[in-house]
Amino acid sequence: MADIEYFYSAHSAFAYLGSMRLMEIADTAGRQLVHKPMNLNAVVAAANPENFRDRSRAHSNYYFGREIERWAEYRQVGFKGGIPENHRNNITLANTVLIAAAGQGLNIDKLAHIMMEAHWRDHADLADKSTLASLISSAGVDPQIVFKLAGTPDVIAIYQKNTADAIERSMFGSPTYVVDGDMFYGQDHLELVERALHRPFENSWPKM
Repeated sequence: MADIEYFYSAHSAFAYLGSMRLMEIADTAGRQLVHKPMNLNAVVAAANPENFRDRSRAHSNYYFGREIERWAEYRQVGFKGGIPENHRNNITLANTVLIAAAGQGLNIDKLAHIMMEAHWRDHADLADKSTLASLISSAGVDPQIVFKLAGTPDVIAIYQKNTADAIERSMFGSPTYVVDGDMFYGQDHLELVERALHRPFENSWPKM
C-alpha cells in the first residue's frame, strides 16, 4: 500500500480545514502521510499568473470568507473569521521547520495541524520565531533542534524540491493529495481520497 503524498503550506486555510479529517482517513486506512510543505506562492504563480492579491474583493470575500466559514462549521474546526493580518508574512520558516522535524523521524501530523489551527483560529503569526517556538513545544518537539536544522542546505533543498515537484506535476494549490499517483486538489475532495485508498478510481492521471 502506498502512502499519501500531502502537498501544502503551513498557513493554508483549506489544508487546515481538512487536516483532522485527513489524519482520520489515513489512520483508518493504515496509511502514512508524507508531508511535502511547499512554496505556495510559487506554485500558484506557475499555475495561474493572477496573484491572490489581484483577485476581486467579492472573490476574496467568498473564497476566503464564506467558503471557510461553511467548511469550518462542517468539519467542526475553530475559525476566528477573516484573513489574519499577518497571513502574508514570510512562511518559509514554518514550512522548513516541518521538513526539519520530519527529517528527524518525527510524526509531524500533529505539529502541522497545531500550526495551521493557531494561525486560522487564533491569528498566530507563523513568521514569528517565538510564536513558532511555543507551537512547536506544544507538539512535544524541541524548537531549538528544528530551528537549527530548518535553515540548513539539505532542508532548503527539500523545500525547493517539493515546490518544483508540485509545479512539474501541475498542482495549483494547497492542499493537494496524491494517492497511488492520482491527484486530488482541495480538502473538499477528501471523501474521494478516502474512496481511492480502498478502491482506486478507473483510468489514470495525468491525462496524456
